[in-house]
Amino acid sequence: MTRIGSPVAPDDQSTPERHDLQAGGVSAAGSIVMAVAGSAPAYSIAATTATLVGVAGLGAPAALLWCGIPMLGIAWAFLYLGRADVNAGAAYSWVARALHPALGFLSGWALVISATIFMVAGALPAGAMTVSLFDPSQADNVPLITSVGAVWFVIMAACVYFGVHVTARAQWIMSVIEVAILVLFAGLALFRAATTEHDGPDFSWEWLGFTHLAGPGVFVAAALIAAFYYWGWDVSSNLNEETKDGHKSAGSAGLIGVGIVFVLFEVFTIATLIMLSQEQIEANSANILSVLGDIIWPGIGGKILIVAVALSTIATLETTLIQVTRTLFAMGRDHTLPKVFGRVHPRWKTPTFATLVILGVSLVLFVGSNFLGSVADIMSNAISSIGLQIAFYYTLAGVAVVVAYRRVLFQSVGKFLLIGLWPAAGAVFMAWAFIVSIPQNDPIVNWLGIGLIVLGVVPLALFYRKAKVYYSRRPLELPPELDKKAPADVDLRSPEQVETLPDPNTSVITTVDEK
Repeated sequence: MTRIGSPVAPDDQSTPERHDLQAGGVSAAGSIVMAVAGSAPAYSIAATTATLVGVAGLGAPAALLWCGIPMLGIAWAFLYLGRADVNAGAAYSWVARALHPALGFLSGWALVISATIFMVAGALPAGAMTVSLFDPSQADNVPLITSVGAVWFVIMAACVYFGVHVTARAQWIMSVIEVAILVLFAGLALFRAATTEHDGPDFSWEWLGFTHLAGPGVFVAAALIAAFYYWGWDVSSNLNEETKDGHKSAGSAGLIGVGIVFVLFEVFTIATLIMLSQEQIEANSANILSVLGDIIWPGIGGKILIVAVALSTIATLETTLIQVTRTLFAMGRDHTLPKVFGRVHPRWKTPTFATLVILGVSLVLFVGSNFLGSVADIMSNAISSIGLQIAFYYTLAGVAVVVAYRRVLFQSVGKFLLIGLWPAAGAVFMAWAFIVSIPQNDPIVNWLGIGLIVLGVVPLALFYRKAKVYYSRRPLELPPELDKKAPADVDLRSPEQVETLPDPNTSVITTVDEK
């Protein structure tokens, strides 16, 4: 049985021109680095800990734990979906082929929107950390912070533009230094928490249970924030076309990445609760790691952790750019957006137009963010709205793997657990968090989080007729090692054959064998 990826619509029928990403540009180890960098452990801890503690209090570690377990289920879903279909669009392609093309497009659109919003949410801390290193008195200067963050963003966009090799090298340097610093301080934090006096309470195992998450709406609000912590590991799946043995390496990297950042998140959240008082956490919400670092290693610790946060923030800007540009590339290639998005630079093999468009849009958002209030207000609204969008497309991916692999789920306990039960539980959890949180959110969060997803109906309708390949149902074909029998309805048509067919909504489409 021959396994095929998603077909690609030709750019021009008379003079076909191939636009391929650089195959083999990322190693298996590099893919793991990308997954960790995508979740941005230092940035997530610095930017989100105060928000999570404000919502969940001493239940913050439990929120990370009980969101981390279903998140691992989604990571298993991405692993097995990637085995069946190597596509830079990842969930955009998988959900379309397993569930419905419209849902697939909206999955990709949700990622594009969440990543674009994150350009502001990510660039602000990059600017804030840089400003803090040189002039702490300007920590609340929003115009200066956004300007410095924009400079960092342009630098990262250049790295993404000039090829995946440049991107991978930059990530190795930044992420290895960042994680090394975090591991060092995690060890020191645990040691000092156990041997010295501290301003917070002593650790209790109740922090990992539901005792402190029992208030009205506490758990669901904390779950969305925790989802934002983890988000980004799936960048490895968007790089599957550019990764060596991408059908296996990319998904495994995401799974390993979630495991690594889970440990770091838990250690630093617990250390924050022990070492700092509630008042200190609230007063230093934008600079929590710097304060924690000064306590763990007086004199220099705060500066070192600021460096880690700056590296993490810059690194995650780069991985987020990768996710959004690769998704836009897949959409342009399938003609679900203007086909110019599906073109790559002839030398660097990167999505040229997609990168430049995102750069321009993000710079406009940076300017606009100056009129939206304080850095803390911008971050809070952005985190919550992105959490909704994450929950949306992760839910669909979790359902997609169960539907795609439904015929083999009961062949073994392992398949039932890792392909069926765990991803399904992850999907149910994400869907629950999405639905239940809506009445509790501020209106601006729902407008940003849900309204912008619904806006995706506009490009879906505009480009529907131009994207026959994508909107013709093409069921996922399972990997031979997991399913020895090919599904009877596998679509063996070439893209050129599909292009000549009538509208799929008005005519019956037959397979090659039926002809």
